[in-house]
Amino acid sequence: MRTSRVLAGILAATLTVSLAACSQDSSETSSDSSSSSTASSQSSDVSNEAFPVTIEHAFGETTIESKPERIATVGWSNHEVPLALGVTPVGFEKVTWGDDDNNGILPWVEETLSKLGSDDPVLFDATDSIPFEEIANTAPDVILASYSGITQEDYDQLSQIAPVVAYPEIAWGTSLDEMIEMNSKAIGLEQEGKDLIADLDAEVASAIDANPELKDAKPVFAFFDESDFSQIGVYTSIDPRMSFLLDAGVQEASVLKEHSSPDSFYEQVSAENPETFDDVDVIITYGTEDDAANAELLSKMQADPLLSRIPAIAEGKVVFLGANPLAASANESPLSIPWGINEYFAKIAEPLK
Repeated sequence: MRTSRVLAGILAATLTVSLAACSQDSSETSSDSSSSSTASSQSSDVSNEAFPVTIEHAFGETTIESKPERIATVGWSNHEVPLALGVTPVGFEKVTWGDDDNNGILPWVEETLSKLGSDDPVLFDATDSIPFEEIANTAPDVILASYSGITQEDYDQLSQIAPVVAYPEIAWGTSLDEMIEMNSKAIGLEQEGKDLIADLDAEVASAIDANPELKDAKPVFAFFDESDFSQIGVYTSIDPRMSFLLDAGVQEASVLKEHSSPDSFYEQVSAENPETFDDVDVIITYGTEDDAANAELLSKMQADPLLSRIPAIAEGKVVFLGANPLAASANESPLSIPWGINEYFAKIAEPLK
């Protein structure tokens, strides 16, 4: 976990310096403290010089007049950008899917909060709708929503609380790089955001090199409704789950080329034309945590007169991720990549070996 290793290194270095200072005389300690204070002040000055900043998005543009001190987020993984850059938001949405201990926080976020020594942030309950009052109660200076599905009405209401950074064009269609770029700029850490992207790219490249079967493969991320096999839900090339894999180096299947829409991250594709999936090498889907249930679902798919004509299904090249943190990490984010990219790539490459 590159980001975590960096954070751990900083903490370890801080501890080493503190222990060493105990053996030095008071004048050296005073000098070290003064230098640290000066460095911190200079860093803060550089960050403040970035403001005001204006960020364009689907609902217009947002100007942030000064460096935010209190950051709130809505949507998926927006909070991970400040966390990866060493800043703890005052609040973000509670996770309701993929959590391993039902505390509303995914494990890679828990690890980072612990390493930062942060107080527990407020977890917004967005199960039914955006909890405007909960967000307002955290008194944020900015609300990051660059990867979300907020509507114009949501945006207008949130904007009464604080400046809002919405998605660039399409709801739930923001790429990982776009999310990092927009969110890091909004909090005055634009260059640090660029450095983070470079670090994550290096981790992804290493993981894909360790699973060379994926480089020439044409995977598709899909959803199957057991009660209706006549339609196959396909996450398009603009969906972050799929666009991430394409950016990592996999090949684009014909069904993605034929059914990609500039306005949608998800398309229903008729099973009446199974040949559309002829060049798909592996299908990635969620399924459940019950291996037996997943095996039964695959058997039903292989018995279906239409789905059985899709080579990947007929050959059993279907990866069930389940409903766990690894499955959640398939929607890649700044902290989930260092946490689980190697395991994720190994899992989806397994049927190709």
